[in-house]
Amino acid sequence: MKNLFPSESCKETQLNAFNPQSWLQVERGKLSKFSSQSSSSIESLIKVPEPPILPFFKPVDYVEVLAQIHEELESCPPQERSNLYLLQFQVFRGLGEVKLMRRSLRSAWQRASTVQEKLIFGAWLKYEKQGEELIADLLASCGKCAQEFGPIDIASQLPADSNTSSNEAVVMNGNEILKTVIFRIGDEKIVCDRQKIAGLSAPFHAMLNGCFTESLQEDIDLSENNISPSGMRAIHEFCMTGSLGEVPPDLLLEILIFGNKFCCERLKDACGRKLASLVSSRDDAVELIDYALEENSPVLAASCLQVFLHELPDCLNDNRVLEILSDANRQQRSIMVGPASFSLYCFLSEVAMALDPRSDTTACFLERLVESAESSRQRLLACHQLGCVRLLRKEYDEAEQLFEAALKAGHVYSVAGLVRLGYLKGHKLWSYDKLSSVISSFTPLGWMYQERSLYCEGDKRWEDLEKATELDPTLTYPYMYRAASLMRKQNVQAALAEINQVLGFKLALECLELRFCFYLAVENYEAAFCDVQAILTLSPDYRMFEGRVAASQLRMLVREHVESWTTADCWLQLYDRWSSVDDIGSLSVIYQMLESDAAKGVLYFRQSLLLLRLNCPEAAMRSLQLARQHASNEHERLVYEGWILYDTGHCEEGLRKAEESIGLKRSFEAFFLKAYALADSSQDPSCSSTVVSLLEDALKCPSDRLRKGQALNNLGSVYVDCGKLELAADCYINALKIRHTRAHQGLARVHFLKNDKTAAYLEMTKLIEKARNNASAYEKRSEYCERELTKADLEMVTRLDPLRVYPYRYRAAVLMDSHKEKEAIAELSRAIAFKADLHLLHLRAAFHEHIGDVLGALRDCRAALSVDPNHQEMLELHSRVNSHEP
Repeated sequence: MKNLFPSESCKETQLNAFNPQSWLQVERGKLSKFSSQSSSSIESLIKVPEPPILPFFKPVDYVEVLAQIHEELESCPPQERSNLYLLQFQVFRGLGEVKLMRRSLRSAWQRASTVQEKLIFGAWLKYEKQGEELIADLLASCGKCAQEFGPIDIASQLPADSNTSSNEAVVMNGNEILKTVIFRIGDEKIVCDRQKIAGLSAPFHAMLNGCFTESLQEDIDLSENNISPSGMRAIHEFCMTGSLGEVPPDLLLEILIFGNKFCCERLKDACGRKLASLVSSRDDAVELIDYALEENSPVLAASCLQVFLHELPDCLNDNRVLEILSDANRQQRSIMVGPASFSLYCFLSEVAMALDPRSDTTACFLERLVESAESSRQRLLACHQLGCVRLLRKEYDEAEQLFEAALKAGHVYSVAGLVRLGYLKGHKLWSYDKLSSVISSFTPLGWMYQERSLYCEGDKRWEDLEKATELDPTLTYPYMYRAASLMRKQNVQAALAEINQVLGFKLALECLELRFCFYLAVENYEAAFCDVQAILTLSPDYRMFEGRVAASQLRMLVREHVESWTTADCWLQLYDRWSSVDDIGSLSVIYQMLESDAAKGVLYFRQSLLLLRLNCPEAAMRSLQLARQHASNEHERLVYEGWILYDTGHCEEGLRKAEESIGLKRSFEAFFLKAYALADSSQDPSCSSTVVSLLEDALKCPSDRLRKGQALNNLGSVYVDCGKLELAADCYINALKIRHTRAHQGLARVHFLKNDKTAAYLEMTKLIEKARNNASAYEKRSEYCERELTKADLEMVTRLDPLRVYPYRYRAAVLMDSHKEKEAIAELSRAIAFKADLHLLHLRAAFHEHIGDVLGALRDCRAALSVDPNHQEMLELHSRVNSHEP
């Protein structure tokens, strides 16, 4: 989200535009020396921008909010469920939980109570899955995602107006009612059934059967009512048959206007449905939505809106669409989306912020969001988001009012916006005191100390940032600030160690950028080149130095000062870095190889594997699609298509692609894919022999040692699961012979299963010594040693990767066994504060139950079921605890 919402620097007036040429002369060898740089130049190179005020819902106790949402979902009316799932989405968005966000959106879509909600959340899910549009032809073959969120038939799902009944005929003045009426329009006369026309609406009934003069007339002049003879004939046909038949669009619009004027709801509804079926393009929608809003036709309005939403974000470049969506008043919004106005503008503002958070469009959509808010929770979110945008746009007075409104509604995080504004107005001490008050009034969170650090100096600032990291190690700013401070003091190794600490568990682009600057400053151009290539792999359009310089431009400048590698050199470098589990280094080498004439399909595929390992699924899918695009032959392309299908949840179709590929040519990758997908998807124990056979077939096919090592490692795992430990050991040893370093972990498991715990421990120690990224190795080694060593290893895991949850659970369990219940719960709470993890919440719920805290247990159960609604053990615990609720 860094690029989505840039920071608003408190020291903005001191910023100087960064000129890369001052650091990197294009002529080889003319790079400035670190020691000779002026302090201001060094400052501009390694400047750390202040953390942005994020436009997210960030409750002080997200567990409590999730629990409340879950409780409300259990008892609320159906029409309120989508709004609750949207709120749940916003909580997960604030936590950065992308998969949980999408699941909440899907739930909102599934539980939609109106067709308008269905189309809004369907379009939102389609927008979230934009990358999958490139592979729609593959997904369509399994009939799932490709069409799942496609356009819906609005007219068939919006019920026809059944409230308007035909008005009964009456007897007036004792005379028999006339059976016909002649409507005169210009020179033409249209004979109509009087009572059928009277049944169209109350006004017509009053005119033809009531006290008006026309009730006694057989001939009535309608020339001044903007209806043509053809239109009147079509209306009479509708009265007689209940259908409009084949009426041209222009005439339908004429009848729609006439029907609205005379309150003919059934006629108007029929017109709207006919016109809705004709909406097939953006131009159609733009032309017709004005009529829909003016003549109050929800079916037509929703059909037009659907076209706009399914063309996001492109249609926001169309001023006609922007005007319609931005200028719609409350009544028009009600016609378009019924009660779903808040959901609509939540979606639109999300899209607009991703394009440009400072734009007038973003501000306008958020203004509509504030207007649409009905509950206090909706209001605090809308006010906070608009406040963030006003702050970026330097509209400080408006931002202050909005942050105050959000804070008053209960959004404590909005205080960060208020104090930032206070500082900009010169009230630094007030900002510090305000945050101190928040820290003392609520359970402290990492962001509170991070924000307060901006308003103090020296040791106080350092202490606040240390506390911020202790409470929330996922915050990148504290690491970056400390690293930059150390670098300014020319303590290079300490600075690199600090930034490497966060990069060890969170591949944040801003941290890679800062490390790139460090390497540049000390003239380690090879390392700088490596980092900038990793950045471009993750984000090809990334811009550095607060968006002023394209990363690709900096790469070209640095390239002039590093040694060129041949293709053979690149393969050797890749082999070395892959073997030492240096994933960032491996990414960089592959990026460089892609510039050569080497087979690009294979390289993009390797890139996707690394990105998955680095927990970058979107970038991995992009690389996999590029692998498919650059496949050198049909059987290779089928393999990549199989992986795409498998990674998007279509395992059977992935297997089918593997089989098609094998049918064309027996290749390592096709056999490996089939074995991998089969082992992961089949619950039948007998399939192990098939997986073994497939991996053996793969190993017989040509491939490089990197992939063969992986196959041997996988084969060893299957043998272990089958209890064939000697065969497993052979596989792992053979994998290690070709430097597949991760095989140490498999071999350690074999030693452990043979009751040789010491050998297992030593095997894992070898992996720790070889691997660049070794948090998982420490965690695995902890299983093979005594309690004190286990505790030491798990402390190391938490230092290296605080997002791994097993160490917290282990320490909490040990404390619980020692009857230190409060300390055990505190250990879990420490991690839960920054990570919404099912297992942590489950264990804390069990601890609460154990000590008799029924409400605490129930709260954690409900929050955990928000994370995974179908977790069986959690459902059982929730049921048990719920039965004890007072």
